[in-house]
Amino acid sequence: STLVKTSGSGAARLLYPLLAACLWAAVLGYKPVIIVHGLFDSSGDFINLQRFINESHPGTNVTVIDLFDRSASLEPMWKQVEGFKAAIYPIMQNAADGVHLICYSQGGLVCRGILSTLSDHNVHSFISLSSPQAGQYGDTDYLKYLFPNFMKSNLYHICYTGIGQKISICNYWNDPHHRDLYVTSSDYLALLNGARPSPNTTEWKKNFLKIRKLMLIGGPDDGVITPWQSSQFGFYDDNETVVEMQHQDLYLRDVFGLKTLAARGDLIFCSVPGVEHIWWHSNETVFHTCIEKWLV
Repeated sequence: STLVKTSGSGAARLLYPLLAACLWAAVLGYKPVIIVHGLFDSSGDFINLQRFINESHPGTNVTVIDLFDRSASLEPMWKQVEGFKAAIYPIMQNAADGVHLICYSQGGLVCRGILSTLSDHNVHSFISLSSPQAGQYGDTDYLKYLFPNFMKSNLYHICYTGIGQKISICNYWNDPHHRDLYVTSSDYLALLNGARPSPNTTEWKKNFLKIRKLMLIGGPDDGVITPWQSSQFGFYDDNETVVEMQHQDLYLRDVFGLKTLAARGDLIFCSVPGVEHIWWHSNETVFHTCIEKWLV
């Protein structure tokens, strides 16, 4: 009853901030957010991330692309790039002020392919959420499930063949002890990361650099991305010593624009300990620390 007695002014004081927030969302608006899932995931795995976004940025249009779910996520990477691109493009076209991309695990590499090959994309923040951007080389549960008779040391026998390159994980399998085979056989990552020359490199770089921000999220307790620094473009040398991004050839030669982004101040690292791979998209600390501020 006290609220009623304050007549207009007290109620207004409570209402104005709320109205202002609604107007912000309606008039200026938050850019649409597009989420691309990873290996063996489906769109239903991202309900927590959707909730975090809608609580922090009310009215945000969030789309989790429902393609290549579960076992279909083993389809070749270029095929997934084309499929996801076709689903994402209309959302971009309807967003005059641009969109944000959150791409998880294998999805982070799918998004690299999209951003490299789509000349008129309008992505502002590209958020790479524990994605093997420099490749994968580890004995994980995924590997045991997919190739029960193989270990990381001999998987190159399958991956670096024509048949192997029809499986998504082999498209970014990066064996530091068989670098020459990776360079000549990888149909996807070796091209994207410039290990093998491609006639498209210049065009891909121009397209990729249309992003406003690149956020690289990962952490030492991931347990799947191996080495975990691959989520931030670090990778093994032939002694399996991790070489950080700043000393990697793809950075030094600015193959697709990492050095340019860094010089622009638009390359951001966010490392969070204590997060296992399957929890990155459901961890509230990760969202508030690494993602929230880039979704405006």
